[in-house]
Amino acid sequence: MSSLTIESSRFGRVQIDPSAVIEFPEGLIGLDGSRYALIAKDPEAAFMWLQSLEDPGLALPVTNPHRFFAEFAVEVVDEDAERLGLDASSAMDVYVTVRAAPALEDFTANLKAPILVRDGRAWQVINQAPGCELRVPLVPQGEADGAPASDAA
Repeated sequence: MSSLTIESSRFGRVQIDPSAVIEFPEGLIGLDGSRYALIAKDPEAAFMWLQSLEDPGLALPVTNPHRFFAEFAVEVVDEDAERLGLDASSAMDVYVTVRAAPALEDFTANLKAPILVRDGRAWQVINQAPGCELRVPLVPQGEADGAPASDAA
């Protein structure tokens, strides 16, 4: 399979595998465009970029939420599940957008609007699971500097 060349203001000209292209039939919340590619320098990297194929200046950092939140779950309203063809056996990749900051302890993840990817198509949904907020710290307070996090709530 031949590679696809895309333009990115962040990365310049990039060769990607066509299987990295994701179609968002309903787009992303608050953003234009429906075709994006997942770009990672290393397949094992904690963070990847969701690069717009229509706007070279638009790239969002994303991560697999399970790397940071062991108890993370996605719950959608029945209407969304039906529209997306989801059931208990639906295998999907899940990503959340990340708000980067100068210090790792200030990085946050949007657990409220995860991105579900299946077979080259993706949807951003509103997560109904408890505790899934818009800006959740990726690194619990105290862990970024090596100190153990407190279990006290």
